[in-house]
Amino acid sequence: MSVAVIDVGTNSTNLLVQDDNGVDLARIVATTRLGESLQQTGLLSDDAITRTVDMIASHIAVAASHDVSHVVITGTAACRRAHNTQKFIDAVHARTGITVEVLSEKDEATFAFRGALTGLPELLSPQLVIDIGGGSTEYTVGVLDAEMSASIPFGSVTGTASHITTDRPRPEDLTNLIGAVSDDLEEIQRDIPAVNSPARAIGIAGTIVTIAAVEIGLGSFDDAALHGFVLTRDAAEDVFRTLATETLAQRVLNPGLSADRADL
Repeated sequence: MSVAVIDVGTNSTNLLVQDDNGVDLARIVATTRLGESLQQTGLLSDDAITRTVDMIASHIAVAASHDVSHVVITGTAACRRAHNTQKFIDAVHARTGITVEVLSEKDEATFAFRGALTGLPELLSPQLVIDIGGGSTEYTVGVLDAEMSASIPFGSVTGTASHITTDRPRPEDLTNLIGAVSDDLEEIQRDIPAVNSPARAIGIAGTIVTIAAVEIGLGSFDDAALHGFVLTRDAAEDVFRTLATETLAQRVLNPGLSADRADL
């Protein structure tokens, strides 16, 4: 029995199809920016809803080509925060007959933790999974399963919308954004001390994967090259210094940074 999951995030709407042995049959990452206006209005815009529903329908067509017996659609930060999420849910149901399941922060963190550990060597010590999405970032600690988690309302889309006001980011805007994230992290570190000293830290989702891709210089996406790649702090900071000091026109020239993510 093949199954499909469509993950609707603030920035992207992604499809994964697997057979009953856990083998990938299809994996598609698509930028739809469902939460593009969320920071300013608290609402999902009509245009964002339309293009996201269109992409979901396209994903379902791909899933059908693999004789999928069950499709699950999940929504995360943008769906949790928007005041008109029901409008989006209704639009998806009208188009596909499937109801979007909006995940709680805890459930999102738990699923992310389990997925992140899949295929990695077993480690019987506390591990930290960092999931930077478009609308939020989840920090989850556990050994074999998620035990403690916390979320902050900063992701690639919301962080950009709340603090970055110019094409080449101003140093003071970057400093203010780093300060805002640091303030929230201090509270998490008090509540979950293991965040400070995990045996292993695992980064997932588009932002972290993109940083790794830029560090490697990947001309095209290659999950085999990225899965399990060790990203050092020095390397991450080097990528940050490069991208933060360039204009959009310059950033898109970096191998590994897709054009549809370069403005974030």
